[in-house]
Amino acid sequence: MFDPIRAIDIVEEMSVADLVSGFSGCAFGAGRIATACEIYREMLEDSDCLVFFGLAGAMVPAGMRKVVSSEIKAGNIDVLVTTGANIVHDVIEAIGLPHLKGTEVVDDVKLYKSKINRIYDVFLPESYFSNLEEWLQGEVFPNLPQAVSIRELCSAIGERLEDPHSILKCAFDAEVPVFCPAVQDSIIGLQAWLYKQSNSFTIDALADMQELIDLCYEAKRAGAFFVGGGVPKNFILQSMLLTPKDFDYAIQLTMDRPETGGLSGATLDEARSWGKIGENAKSVTVYSDATITLPLIVAAAKDGGKRVPTS
Repeated sequence: MFDPIRAIDIVEEMSVADLVSGFSGCAFGAGRIATACEIYREMLEDSDCLVFFGLAGAMVPAGMRKVVSSEIKAGNIDVLVTTGANIVHDVIEAIGLPHLKGTEVVDDVKLYKSKINRIYDVFLPESYFSNLEEWLQGEVFPNLPQAVSIRELCSAIGERLEDPHSILKCAFDAEVPVFCPAVQDSIIGLQAWLYKQSNSFTIDALADMQELIDLCYEAKRAGAFFVGGGVPKNFILQSMLLTPKDFDYAIQLTMDRPETGGLSGATLDEARSWGKIGENAKSVTVYSDATITLPLIVAAAKDGGKRVPTS
């Protein structure tokens, strides 16, 4: 039998957890958010579950970095896989250069002439990148070995940051590995290439694979939380293919559709056909702007969502 729809009742002084609990009786996106929160809580309460967090999109420029760094501090992320762009923007914030609230209705040619870059309704002065490049060339690259993995590069950057809200800083402090399989597709990658032109330096793009696959092999159970899709999503899912295991929990926040065949819109059910997500795994896809759904789910899960210590 099917359960009846239970209309949500909005009352005074509702907590976020109460609101999301009320969503559980609803359909469409509201019901999916409630399911995502339930799965996330169960994932965190499972002390044998290794939690992989895939962070794509422009989540740091949009103001989501503290959500991610706080989850790292709380011990709720064991492995982070992200894009070069999110790392770049995390470092920009960490060295004291805030992203600016702009507008999507604007003359972009005028912005270009004013040396201001736009990410939808976020503005970023061109000078920020010059500051970032100077910091990388002066503080980071000269202090690295001649050959490093991408994870080692991320760790080295995090070690040199002081901002307590930085994703890379918090990951370094918590010994959470950060993988960025497409770091070349970023200002950090471009600057690493420029540094290599006059120095004995290289980034080994394959060096991370052994560590990541070892993590997959050693996990008793595994959960994946995907914010967006793209490279972070596939890098996480494909690594489990080399083991006899699959993911036991999976949450995906996306606005992409599956009809184009792209991975960012591919359903988690489709991933079962590849053996990436288990037949009986608990999973849900929430179709909405992740800048809305991510903080909602994380905030609601904090009530009863703390990680249970391993014995």
